Amino acid sequence: MDRIHRQDGVDLLTRTVAPGVALGGIIIGFGLALKGPLDGISHAEEAVNKDLAADRTGTWNTITAVWSQIGNTAGVIAVCIVVSSLLLWRTRDLPLALVAPVAIAMQGLNFLIAAKVVDRDRPQVEKLDASPPTASYPSGHEGASTGLYFAFALLALRIERAWLRWTTVILCLAMPLLVGFSRLYRGMHHVTDVSAGMINGAICALLAYGWYRHCASRRRRSPAPEPAAATRRRSPHHG
Repeated sequence: MDRIHRQDGVDLLTRTVAPGVALGGIIIGFGLALKGPLDGISHAEEAVNKDLAADRTGTWNTITAVWSQIGNTAGVIAVCIVVSSLLLWRTRDLPLALVAPVAIAMQGLNFLIAAKVVDRDRPQVEKLDASPPTASYPSGHEGASTGLYFAFALLALRIERAWLRWTTVILCLAMPLLVGFSRLYRGMHHVTDVSAGMINGAICALLAYGWYRHCASRRRRSPAPEPAAATRRRSPHHG
């Protein structure tokens, strides 16, 4: 069993962490390009934030405040811990239970480094949320919510009842979309910030899920260990 767990750890590094680091480099490169050769995109997408800000209403301000909280770091971590703990309790499958935490951790690392390196200003409109200390690019709310709920959507494909499976998948996929719209509406991010956050979270979830599938496949191929009693019965020195 220890050998299996060690191999799971090696596979985690090679199949998830290493490509996740490469993804972070791509996200950083695109963010720097937005402040350089792609600066025209930055100016053009300001119009989206200004149009949304001009059409704000009290009702939508309240609705988007709720949606924005779906991607709040504390909420994402709390939901992740609860659901992952339930999965571990029900399945006793550690890699399965770690899919969402690994996705959240990887996208979070990419987000923190990219935000520090790129250091992009937030949209030039009135902001309805308090600005966190991190920069605008990429969207941390969008990355966290996508990483969490896309991971849940992938895990939900295991549900046997079709109506429950697809209802769960649709609800999980809808969550990041609600968060993304709310962050644009509330003046916290540009379109490219939200898009980069979604890509970050989705790919990290896919990498984590791929690691779990590989671990599960390797376990199916490996012969189950024989009980100690059977081993003793076959030993020529026994009895």
